[in-house]
Amino acid sequence: MKMLRIPLLIMGVLICSQGFAATAQQNKMTTCNAEATAKTLKGDERKTFMSTCLKAAPAAEAAKPMTPQQEKMKTCNATATTQALKGDARKTFMSDCLKKT
Repeated sequence: MKMLRIPLLIMGVLICSQGFAATAQQNKMTTCNAEATAKTLKGDERKTFMSTCLKAAPAAEAAKPMTPQQEKMKTCNATATTQALKGDARKTFMSDCLKKT
């Protein structure tokens, strides 16, 4: 019985420790809150600032380049839209377009 307690205790500690790790959203909230406090914003100004700050994409995501497949998909999709293709015609066009090199 004593041998079973130690592994269970370790597993319990590991599971609980995951709950304490801050998520990206929590980190963003902390950063935005600190900026708003540093700027001494109050009331509606603070609400507006916090909303804008929390909606802003991180710099790493904004500068992330598209893969060649994503670029091809974007180009084919734009062409299908300009040709006003719908339904099966659009599916066929997209399939053919994406197969081209």
